[in-house]
Amino acid sequence: MKIVVVGTGYVGLVTGTCFAEVGIDVTCIDIDQQKIEGLKNGVMPIYEPGLEEMVKRNHAQGRLHFGTSLAEALPGAEVAFIAVGTPPGEDGSADLKYVLAVAQEIGQYMTDYLVVVTKSTVPVGTSEKVRRALAEALEARKAQLSFDVASNPEFLKEGAAIEDFLKPDRIVVGTSSKRAEETLGKLYKPFTLNGHPVVYMDIPSAEMTKYAANAMLATKISFMNDIANLCELLGADVNLVRKGIGSDPRIGHRFIYPGVGYGGSCFPKDVKALIRTGREHQYTLRILDAVEAVNEDQKMVLSTKVLRHFGEDLRGKNFAVWGLSFKPRTDDMREAPSVVIIQELLRRGACVRAYDPVAMAEARHQLADTITYAKDPYDALLDADALLLVTEWPEFRLPNFEVVKKLMRGHVVFDGRNQYDRQELREMGFYYYGIGLH
Repeated sequence: MKIVVVGTGYVGLVTGTCFAEVGIDVTCIDIDQQKIEGLKNGVMPIYEPGLEEMVKRNHAQGRLHFGTSLAEALPGAEVAFIAVGTPPGEDGSADLKYVLAVAQEIGQYMTDYLVVVTKSTVPVGTSEKVRRALAEALEARKAQLSFDVASNPEFLKEGAAIEDFLKPDRIVVGTSSKRAEETLGKLYKPFTLNGHPVVYMDIPSAEMTKYAANAMLATKISFMNDIANLCELLGADVNLVRKGIGSDPRIGHRFIYPGVGYGGSCFPKDVKALIRTGREHQYTLRILDAVEAVNEDQKMVLSTKVLRHFGEDLRGKNFAVWGLSFKPRTDDMREAPSVVIIQELLRRGACVRAYDPVAMAEARHQLADTITYAKDPYDALLDADALLLVTEWPEFRLPNFEVVKKLMRGHVVFDGRNQYDRQELREMGFYYYGIGLH
């Protein structure tokens, strides 16, 4: 079976590579010639554990191809995935110009029946716009070719995307065509053989499922952060509260860890887009309005604690920051809380020395030379007045705090992930501040 994946960003590259891994012939298309040449030579445009090795192996074995020409890639393909970006506009709406441009180009060059699948996260109603763009392109060239449109949203966690794709909780397919359903059923057969379910539904429901899933997870995070802030005021311990409610199977333990707010490419964008969709239909999603507001406030929680301890003027103060990416196991800095925290410290006159295992290059794009980039976690601590843990990378879990104490000028720890034992640190002579702890 042969397929085409348009877009070699996070979703497109993972999708194409994982399909190749199970024996599908895949061509990944991108307009960025430099990116394509890099991929041919094993240079990854993103960081994702396990992806580089899988790309190189499948490319070497002739199952995974890279190119810039849809016209050359489409002949013989049964499915074409659209996996290009849908950046948010200023009003929070998803920008569909890239999705629709690809749909139009597919219509210009397709040579036989094709199932065109939106893999990008798109608002409800996008697949119909894709269908119209395809039909118009075919009509312009007077081509009597049949096609179907389907929605197949991705549910990939950055840092665990390979595992998520190869062993999915569920595969959601939205289509109104039996032929498209059979084609996609054949494509996903390697996964259903292992018991992973395909959930078929109408296209609008599939498009909504993706937004609803991310909005629910974002809601859990903001809810727990709100509870954590109240715990501090009441003298309660949010870690104990989390254990108490997480034991209820209706709630569960996942996504109820308090912290410094969510970020990344999905939750912020999708929450905004869903709110915008509601407004377009004269409906206010009041819970999601609150989810977004809580999250924006939460990104300031750690810097607020810094100001309470040191005062409003941070001139002459040095701060070590551990973790820059929005979550571990990725270099994604989009909407990262670290950026908000660091910019507030800099605005107050502080100096910042930061370290992240993989996101340093990406951080330079956003923060430039406004901070110092350390060579390792301990290098970041040199002459620091305080340490801020922002991203819970595994290598930050058990530092040698005797060494930490010797390297630092001051002995203050702001634990943005409640990762450390506050009693132990206090006994060692540190001032310790967590999230939701009295």
